[in-house]
Amino acid sequence: MNKKDVANIRKQFKLNNDLMKITDIFNVYIRKESSEIYHQVSHPFPMLDHEQQELFMSNFKKVLTGQLDVKLFEVKFRREAEDHSQQILLNGLQSSDVEEWKEEMLLMVEKMFKDVQYEMDMVVTFIRGEYFKATKRSNVEAEESGRNEMYSHPFILCSINQTEQPKRTLLFDYIEKEFKSSIVVDSIINLTSPVAGFLFPSFTENSADVNRVLYSAGKPNQPDIHFIEEVLNGDEIMTAQDDKAVFEEIVKAVAGDQVDASTLANVYEEVHRMMVEDEEEDTPKLDYKDVERVLKVSGVEDVDTDKVETAFQRVIDDEKYELKASSIVPNFNTKSIKIQTKVANISISPQDLKYVKQVNYNGKRCILIEVDEDTMIEGFTLIPETF
Repeated sequence: MNKKDVANIRKQFKLNNDLMKITDIFNVYIRKESSEIYHQVSHPFPMLDHEQQELFMSNFKKVLTGQLDVKLFEVKFRREAEDHSQQILLNGLQSSDVEEWKEEMLLMVEKMFKDVQYEMDMVVTFIRGEYFKATKRSNVEAEESGRNEMYSHPFILCSINQTEQPKRTLLFDYIEKEFKSSIVVDSIINLTSPVAGFLFPSFTENSADVNRVLYSAGKPNQPDIHFIEEVLNGDEIMTAQDDKAVFEEIVKAVAGDQVDASTLANVYEEVHRMMVEDEEEDTPKLDYKDVERVLKVSGVEDVDTDKVETAFQRVIDDEKYELKASSIVPNFNTKSIKIQTKVANISISPQDLKYVKQVNYNGKRCILIEVDEDTMIEGFTLIPETF
């Protein structure tokens, strides 16, 4: 899935939407002490009251919210695994019987809590439904709507949420005219911050891919590897942060630890150019040949194929590995480049790195930033100084 695919299905999670039909919801309550099921309940989703439906819809959108390879990860199923989750989810997806669907989902819950104990009681929520997408755009001239022909995509979505103990508060009783402490024993289910979740199957444009699942992490760049590999039976993944770190280590292995700002700026600009020009590919990738070309064009000296290929092998243990360009330069127009010094930390955009230099002034190392306008500090205009 690319970000457009994710956005398309996420925006359909709203009430009274004819492009999203949720048929069933299944909630399972897990006790923290034993990791065993305390309660389970299933309902047709339309039978929930309006307020509950809104709360759940908001929660489901949160599961699908986030940047790919940062909070959302498309995971490919491993070919072989005991009690494979791909088959469990496929059985649940294809079953027309609610009880059979619930039994399959309980197998997933069993895998989730087999070797894991949470600090709070947990609630696992499954829904199944259909996501509809028009096969063509509406034709106004022919008075023919594109919704006459639709792609139908059955899906299962899972959300894992933790419970919270209600805070003790002081109340004023208007009838008795006295202050009382509140006594609330019911747990609060935190539907605003899912700790994990997934969507099965994965969707690419108008086709479903049952060989992949979209996993959602609770926090950016902190995927639960145990959940991915043992619960979902998925292949190993790399976060955008991991990819960026790998790229940096490869560049260091080829060019050395020290590099001037203009060369580094050229590297980022060249990677960005590849992203802009490669419009046919949603996620342009760089293999060792691409990295070799980027470094050569950027002005790095003594670069050759063997050196770059060896760097790939040493850093990632795979000379055929491909780096996602979007991980190296997340957003060319944001201040994503960090300049760290003892005095101050500065954030600038990759395209502005060429205006930064490290110079020696009166025997001291200084950061020099070229500007074409007055510099403002706390509302004051700095007076230009000359060396």
